[in-house]
Amino acid sequence: MPVIENILLWITCGFAAGVFFASFFEWALHRYVMHKPLGKFRYPFEAHALVHHHIFKADHTYHLIHDRDKKTIPMAWWNGPALVLIGMVPVSLALLPFGRWDAAVGTFIAFCVYYGAYEYMHWCMHLPKARRVEKSWVFYRLNGHHLLHHRYLHKNFNVVLPIADLCLGTLLLRSKISFPQARGRAVPDVQPR
Repeated sequence: MPVIENILLWITCGFAAGVFFASFFEWALHRYVMHKPLGKFRYPFEAHALVHHHIFKADHTYHLIHDRDKKTIPMAWWNGPALVLIGMVPVSLALLPFGRWDAAVGTFIAFCVYYGAYEYMHWCMHLPKARRVEKSWVFYRLNGHHLLHHRYLHKNFNVVLPIADLCLGTLLLRSKISFPQARGRAVPDVQPR
């Protein structure tokens, strides 16, 4: 196999593995750092569980009500680079001793794309504007998935790709009880059948 094709294959494999790993990384971060204080490190817990979830619930407040609350939708600007670098530590330790820098590059790209998708979709979920992405079936399903997280804080920790929710037993497809939920073109009905 020519060298360029081999490198591209490893980058692609690294990307695919990175997306899969990112689902579990997002899940663990969301469940164990953003929903529980991590010792004295309370910033993610306070910014997410105490502030974001206090403002955005599963009812009509799932969508932005007060313009001043826009700043609570995305993570702080420095979170993206920090989380990508933290995620790259085990990847680098696993791949670089074998000279697989190409797979590490693919994983790095996957982490960057995953984080960007997280921030963009999360923004669109709480601040709907009839964007192209909001018209897709995938976004529609993920929006319902995230809406249920705002109703049941111990379920549906993934925003982007709920593989970890499925594998780790936190996936909830519909509410068990009726509740006054958010409505909109890109919001599915998640009430019990």
